[in-house]
Amino acid sequence: MSENAGPPPVPTPAARADCWLLRSRRSPAEARRRLEQLLAEAPGGQRFADAGLLLVSELVTNAVVHGTPAGNKVLLVLDLDSARLRIEVHDARADREPVLRAASPEDESGRGLILVKSLALRWGCCPRVGVGKIIWAEIGPDTVPVERAA
Repeated sequence: MSENAGPPPVPTPAARADCWLLRSRRSPAEARRRLEQLLAEAPGGQRFADAGLLLVSELVTNAVVHGTPAGNKVLLVLDLDSARLRIEVHDARADREPVLRAASPEDESGRGLILVKSLALRWGCCPRVGVGKIIWAEIGPDTVPVERAA
């Protein structure tokens, strides 16, 4: 887990989007579409696309699979400025914080938070006002997923 207890102050975004997502296997794809739209509309937004699309997919998948009880939705909040993209995923489960764990090569899942940790400038988990928690991550414009860096 991140060393940060809560999210750092958020600078005024140049572009912002938020939406409610169903607890569905289709939600990560919808989250990617929303991020693609935000990045396409913002000057220089495409610099965040590779790592941003991977992170939004991982964070939403984690919330849908582990963080949101049946009958609840996930809130996706995207903030973009020239220096960073911030992704927040709000879920309705306060009792389960994300856990970094080692996955064996045979495991089909379990690497999402390891990817988040390796790509994010900062990331963490904090309580949400009302019910649940917020998992958040920030990346810079030059963040490149490992497989593309080679």
